[in-house]
Amino acid sequence: DSGGFQVMSLAKLRKLSERGVTFQSHVDGSRHELTPERSMEIQRLLGSDIQMQLDECVRLPCSHEEADRAMRLSLRWAERSKDAFGEQPGRAIFGIVQGGTETDLRVFSAEALVEMNFPGYAIGGLAVGEPQVAMLEMIDVVIPHLPFDKPRYLMGVGTPDDLLQSMRRGVDMFDCVMPTRAGRHGMAFTRRGRLNLRNARFADDPRPVDPLSSSPMARDYSRAYWRHLVKSGEILAMMGLTEINLAYYQDLMVGARLAISEGRLDAYIAEARRNWAEGEAEGR
Repeated sequence: DSGGFQVMSLAKLRKLSERGVTFQSHVDGSRHELTPERSMEIQRLLGSDIQMQLDECVRLPCSHEEADRAMRLSLRWAERSKDAFGEQPGRAIFGIVQGGTETDLRVFSAEALVEMNFPGYAIGGLAVGEPQVAMLEMIDVVIPHLPFDKPRYLMGVGTPDDLLQSMRRGVDMFDCVMPTRAGRHGMAFTRRGRLNLRNARFADDPRPVDPLSSSPMARDYSRAYWRHLVKSGEILAMMGLTEINLAYYQDLMVGARLAISEGRLDAYIAEARRNWAEGEAEGR
């Protein structure tokens, strides 16, 4: 990633300009400048296979004027990022569509980025406070304006349902802290929905977290054991539940890819949502 999300999340510690963004360290107060060129240099040094332009992500809701200003700044930074990327065999740079929840701005941003001919395109600035219906509406707006033969990446999303609903609309790639953050807080994603393993009802539950998971952590150890680790503050709980959650996300995507290849994605999504809604009623 380029640091664009931190431009928003560290708003109280940064100063924005045409040149880039200057951050104040929360540790010692020292100042650090991040320009599109510096962002690309850092990503190159990190060995990133897919590098992202530096952009400005606005917090939602925001005014049309604010979304427009940030979108146009992001477009100017996109050109500078692409120039700084240069030629890197085996690597790619993606442009990032911005524009808040404003239809006209999203279309303008997408079409302007396509004119720049990036190897792939990201949809940024969503899942930052708006309801799911607003996020999906913006995806519906943007996707028709992006090339069909290049990757389309939805940034910072999301829940399993977010992934499936976005995939149905033509999104190819995702990233999110959700599975790791949930794991750190004692939550496990399963075919039957989310389990809060801090709850007392799991104290004597001998069942595995998810018997059909690809992760032995989910198949071979009881919910009671995982609750014990969580309540004891064991670091193994965070590590193990993170693995369980990442395995669930991977299993979900493997199933989705197979469903797409067989022309039954809608049925796959309906079944997944039905299982989440039913919870564990049939799994006891």
